[in-house]
Amino acid sequence: MPCADARTRGARIERLAADWLVARGLSLVATNQHAKGGELDLVMRDGDTLVFVEVRHRADIRHGHPLETVTATKRRRLIKAARFYLQRNRLSCACRFDVLAVTGTPPKLEFEWVAGAFEAF
Repeated sequence: MPCADARTRGARIERLAADWLVARGLSLVATNQHAKGGELDLVMRDGDTLVFVEVRHRADIRHGHPLETVTATKRRRLIKAARFYLQRNRLSCACRFDVLAVTGTPPKLEFEWVAGAFEAF
C-alpha cells in the first residue's frame, strides 16, 4: 500500500519538523487539523502569535525545492483552513503562516524555515 507508506512517511517528517520548531522556541498546539477544503499540518504558538505551519518535504531537489510546491492554490486552501480552525475554536489572535521546507531522508534532514511566508489578506 504505497499510499499508507507515504502517509506514514509524511507523519514522521511532520513529527520531526514539529520537534525542530519546538527546539527553536515554538510550542505545539495541534497537528493534522482537517478543515473545509484543506489540512493544517502544524498549529503552533510563537509567543502570543498562532502559527500555521505548512511542512513540505522532498527527499532531494532534483525536481525542485519543497518551497516551490506552495502554490497560490495551496496558499488559498491553507488560509481557508486556518479561518475555519479559528472559527471552530473561537479564537481571535495574531496569526502567521510559515512554511518549513524539509529535504533529505531521516536521519539526515535539512530544514529551511520561512516565517511569515505569506499573508492571509
